[in-house]
Amino acid sequence: MTQWAPEDIRSIRESDDFHIAPFRDDGTTPGTLTWIWAVVVDDAIYVRAYNGTSSRWYGSAVAQRAGRVSIGGTVHDATFVPVDDTDLNERIDEAYRAKYAGSPYLPPMLTEKVRAATVRVDAR
Repeated sequence: MTQWAPEDIRSIRESDDFHIAPFRDDGTTPGTLTWIWAVVVDDAIYVRAYNGTSSRWYGSAVAQRAGRVSIGGTVHDATFVPVDDTDLNERIDEAYRAKYAGSPYLPPMLTEKVRAATVRVDAR
């Protein structure tokens, strides 16, 4: 896992300005940057697909394992690693609850369907 710069981690913790663009099928062309909720657990960035594993960006992220992300308007190359760890997913749930408390979109982000589409985003 490649570490993110401290300012990128701080930006994710403090704001809601994260976009993801996995590579398309050719493995080199990034898709359209899509706004998505991101959280930090142990200085690693995690995202979930609201529509679960059938989400288009999730399918591309799992297939290509790489692409680009935008953190606070700055674009970075990234790799994507699916998460299938119950204990870690519970900690990610807590991070979502803390960051997005009060949002009507929070409860769906904590369902098994969406938890199944959890991805760690690493710097590349």
